[in-house]
Amino acid sequence: MRTKLLFVSVLAVLIALPACAPPPTSSDVQRERQEKMVSEGAAQAGMPAIKNWRELKMLKDIYELRDQTGLVTYTYIFAEMTGKITFFCDSIGYGIPYATQFSASESMQRFSIPSSGNAERQHGVQRLPQAEPNGLFTPASAEGTWVLCKDPGSKEVRPTYLEPRIIVSQFKLKTD
Repeated sequence: MRTKLLFVSVLAVLIALPACAPPPTSSDVQRERQEKMVSEGAAQAGMPAIKNWRELKMLKDIYELRDQTGLVTYTYIFAEMTGKITFFCDSIGYGIPYATQFSASESMQRFSIPSSGNAERQHGVQRLPQAEPNGLFTPASAEGTWVLCKDPGSKEVRPTYLEPRIIVSQFKLKTD
């Protein structure tokens, strides 16, 4: 009898759940229509017939070259007003945009909100911003760049923060 009652209770909850769902928003309707159109387009057009995978191989080469230890580069600042470049420093590797993050920018986190009166607490999961290992929240975009410049007074490499637009090259460029 107990098993039968449990089965009926579970069945009633499963039937009632769709009725509790909020009505679709205009954004939901638009997203569903767009998904249907994109699916139809993909079915009609198909995928490109890529055979040599040159761009993928080039990107792999770039990743591997960037990963080399002691990669000698030269950093330049680009002056937008004059269109000229100015040598800034001998450097190691390529500049890292300030907004680059070590960890994921967001994570799924559980929450529990106390309710007022006799209502039950609200529980759920939501995508929330996640701090970096230093406890700070990195902006989604920033103009600055970190460059490892060789200290002209020693053999050491030091991180240098630049705000202007830069060029980092593995060979010296001509400047005016």
